Amino acid sequence: MTEKTFPEGFLWGGATAANQCEGAYREGGKGLSVADMITSGSRTSPRQFTHEIKPELSYPSHEAIDFYHHYKEDIALFGKMGFKVFRLSIAWSRIFPNGDEKQPCREGLDFYHKVFAECHANGIEPLVTLSHYEMPYHLACAYGGWTNPAAIDFFVRYATTVLQEYKDEVRYWLTFNEINILASPFGALIAGGIIPDHDGPQMDFTQKETPEKAAKRFLALHHQFIASAKTVAIAHAINPSCMVGCMIAGMAQYPLTPNPDDMIRSQEMMKMGNWLCGDVMVRGYYPQYALNAFSKMGLNLDISEDDEEILLMGTVDFYSFSYYSSACTTCDAQAAAKAGNMIMGINNPYIKRSQWGWGIDPEGLRWYLNEAYGRYEIPMMIVENGLGAQDIIEADGHIHDPYRIDYMKNHIKAIKEAIDDGVEVLGYTSWGCIDLVSASTGEMAKRYGFIYVDRNDDGTGTFKRIPKDSFEWYSKLIKSNGAEL
Repeated sequence: MTEKTFPEGFLWGGATAANQCEGAYREGGKGLSVADMITSGSRTSPRQFTHEIKPELSYPSHEAIDFYHHYKEDIALFGKMGFKVFRLSIAWSRIFPNGDEKQPCREGLDFYHKVFAECHANGIEPLVTLSHYEMPYHLACAYGGWTNPAAIDFFVRYATTVLQEYKDEVRYWLTFNEINILASPFGALIAGGIIPDHDGPQMDFTQKETPEKAAKRFLALHHQFIASAKTVAIAHAINPSCMVGCMIAGMAQYPLTPNPDDMIRSQEMMKMGNWLCGDVMVRGYYPQYALNAFSKMGLNLDISEDDEEILLMGTVDFYSFSYYSSACTTCDAQAAAKAGNMIMGINNPYIKRSQWGWGIDPEGLRWYLNEAYGRYEIPMMIVENGLGAQDIIEADGHIHDPYRIDYMKNHIKAIKEAIDDGVEVLGYTSWGCIDLVSASTGEMAKRYGFIYVDRNDDGTGTFKRIPKDSFEWYSKLIKSNGAEL
């Protein structure tokens, strides 16, 4: 008989990203980031990149939900819910505004000292992501982003600075958010800092690219692998008791049919789109299937013996990932042409879908946990999971979100089932524990949080924070360590 509650010490919490919540994009000495150059969009219109900020357009990262000025209030609400851990990111351009300075911005460093102090005052451990889709814009423009090996040194300088600065305040670190996004064309700009030649749509999940551009992406990914491995080694030297994880966009890909061709296609997509990054960051070397794929695309990474040693010496302590949805894949061109899923897959006829077209598949999370743990045998952590939906403030001022509670309840049950299967899971941080800007569409209307933020896509709103029904539900769940499921 399995235990009713989760393991003792399970890390319950929530997650945000600086560019989606902080705002104050030019305050405190902060420089521009790539995220600051991307406009808002919608579920039908992709976000746009512009080389310069255009006053007539809306850039949601500029104000977001103004966590920069509301962090005390927000963290107090997280404490009231009983959070054990709060995942947040440091904005690289708050610490090194251009990215290539020799000395950091003191005001930026001091801001995060205050945030971490507030976390500890509320009994919350910070889980800090070093790079979450916001490379300093100057590095993208002047150096070609992560295609330039110089980015490795700039990142390591930044990472070393904050690891040393907060060594007594932060025990849990992640290097790159959803690093495997760079294995798809969608990730070139937001993850790789690879600036397009012209203004226009850059957040289209179905966009195509030339082989030359694909080669640039994988070169950028290689440089991030090296930067991450160096950072892991430095983190352990600064504080041997800290834990550093990778962070993967968890993609559960199923074959659409029992056709063996679909099975092979699904396997190939999982390998290059998902397992590649985990294999390098957990095992410390490139798998042969990846080297074969690079050869086919004419890419020679020129991996040196030094690179090989760096990767092997900088493997991560735990495997963290996001999980929202699953999708199917097929070799049937006619079926593939009908694909509309935001995660670039075919609709699964056996599961329901969200308002934004994402397949809702809790059992896929159990499947993914078992697959990843069976492959790597290191601790797992789910650091993003949640439902983006439109919330309505009722006449009495309450926000009833039973759909969110249902989504999360079923996914957390799937985590418990995976634990019962034998998977070691450290914790769970739901995505957007407070409403924030959606990364995929740049909307506020696509809300994830337990806490409603009075901020609208047209720029109106008071920034008032209002707990939803899910706030009380999650609080009870944490207090019972999962028994309330």
